[in-house]
Amino acid sequence: MVLGLSLPAFTLVHVIISLIGIVAGLIVMFGLLGSKPMPGLTAIFLLFTILTSATGFLFPFKELLPSHMIGILSLVLLAIACIALYGMKLAGAWRPVYVVTAMVSLYFNVFVLIIQSFLKVPALAALAPAVPPAPPSGPVFAVVQGLVLVFFVLVIIGAWRRYRPMAFV
Repeated sequence: MVLGLSLPAFTLVHVIISLIGIVAGLIVMFGLLGSKPMPGLTAIFLLFTILTSATGFLFPFKELLPSHMIGILSLVLLAIACIALYGMKLAGAWRPVYVVTAMVSLYFNVFVLIIQSFLKVPALAALAPAVPPAPPSGPVFAVVQGLVLVFFVLVIIGAWRRYRPMAFV
């Protein structure tokens, strides 16, 4: 039981929270490229991405895993993103700080989504078998993760250059 829910029910809630954060984050990412602030959707993205990382620590575990390290790093980046956006109002150097920290946090969420997809979706698991507790591996998995990484690097660079909101309300 986690927060009064069975482990499968809690896992479902965690996955739904993660997917909301990812979808909102992808929309916000493309908004950054067009210099569209999207304050409501940005708040949803940040909140649900924080909840994704925080709820990840509620699953039972015996030792610190790489997923926990990603969660810790993501929470630190999200705290910096929130300070840059809400505290510093994207003034000066805080604009690129926000872009990088928010989008790297989104990347981490997508990175974990890909790992979980290769672990849980039978067709993907057949392409990149994993030997628990190790994550999936192999050329297909590496190519997918590599392409996603390159995509995010290019988008983050593009957003860094293009995101110039008139005012974030």
